[in-house]
Amino acid sequence: MWLFVFFDLPTNTKKERKAAARFRKDLMRDGFSMMQYSVYNRHCASKESADVHEKRIKNFIPEKGQVSILRITDKQYGNIVNYWGVKEDPLPEGPKQLEIF
Repeated sequence: MWLFVFFDLPTNTKKERKAAARFRKDLMRDGFSMMQYSVYNRHCASKESADVHEKRIKNFIPEKGQVSILRITDKQYGNIVNYWGVKEDPLPEGPKQLEIF
């Protein structure tokens, strides 16, 4: 399961810029990787793990701005198509899922 965090935070004042930078640092400290400037993603091994990370995000959301959280399955994540200019770039291989049987 993957968590995506999309955000649009105001950066008009020094206080707002500091809050936005703090939010990005908190995401990275929680294991998120920057996909684009305001899009971060993270793999979670289970729904329970995703619940924990979603709860953490809610605790460090700045007082102003919009933050959206999206959950998708590994299979849905594998269907993402990325383009860098006109060249298609495959996704980096995600973490391996352990299978017991």
